[in-house]
Formats: sequence, C-alpha cells, structure tokens
Amino acid sequence: MKSVEQSGSAVIVQIGSPADSKLYVLAEAAELLPVVRKITENAYERLSRLDQRLELMLLCDPRRIAIADEYEKLVRKWIVSIARLGAIPNGLWRVDFDTGEGYLCWRFPELKIGYFRDYDCEFDDRKPVKSLIEETAPVWA
Repeated sequence: MKSVEQSGSAVIVQIGSPADSKLYVLAEAAELLPVVRKITENAYERLSRLDQRLELMLLCDPRRIAIADEYEKLVRKWIVSIARLGAIPNGLWRVDFDTGEGYLCWRFPELKIGYFRDYDCEFDDRKPVKSLIEETAPVWA
C-alpha cells in the first residue's frame, strides 16, 4: 500500500504491487481494517455459497472440479487483494500488519485489530494489544 488518505469520512487507499511492503502503527492498521474486512467478508460469503453447492453434490459429480477451481481462484484473489494493500495474508481469513517489531493480527470476523504476535510466534500464539501497550509501550502503539 502506498498511502492511506482521509477524505471526509471515507478512507482512500492507494493500491500498490503485492511486493510493496509497509510498516504499520496501530492507528494506520486500524484505519485500513474496514477495507480489509470488506474484501474478506465478500470473499468469505462467495466461498460459503460454493461450499453450500458442494455439500449438495455427490462426491462423484464432475461439476465439483469446476467449483473447486473457482474456490481456489477466489482464495488467490483474496490473497493478492490483501497483499496489494500492504498487509500480509497469513492463512485463510487471517491478516498480519508488520510493525517492524512483529505483527498486528486480525482474523475474520473480528471487529478490530486486537492482537499482536512476535515474528517468531504462530498466529494462534498472539497476545492482546491492550495488555502489550500497558506493559511495554511499543513504538507502533
């Protein structure tokens, strides 16, 4: 992501190359979250509909291959969309924002960025941002 600008109450995001990286402070990541959330919610809903179609089909149904291909395309599109914003997709519906000290973490359907993890920790080992800010006062807070 090249920059985030405010225009009234709307957030305008300039999309960059998936190779562009950015270091975030909590306020910047929180500002970008509505865009990340909307992209993720749309992809999640589309995949849910595909899952429902698959559940109704027999395992031998030849149409399953086309649906599986569509499923994969949707996931890849979500990954590229998140990366182009400068965030890091870290598993299905999980997004990291690099702070230079670790990652601010979010997963759908969470309403806010409430967790942080060190670079060497797994997503499931993330810690609440609030307690980290109180204990260590990190630069990204």
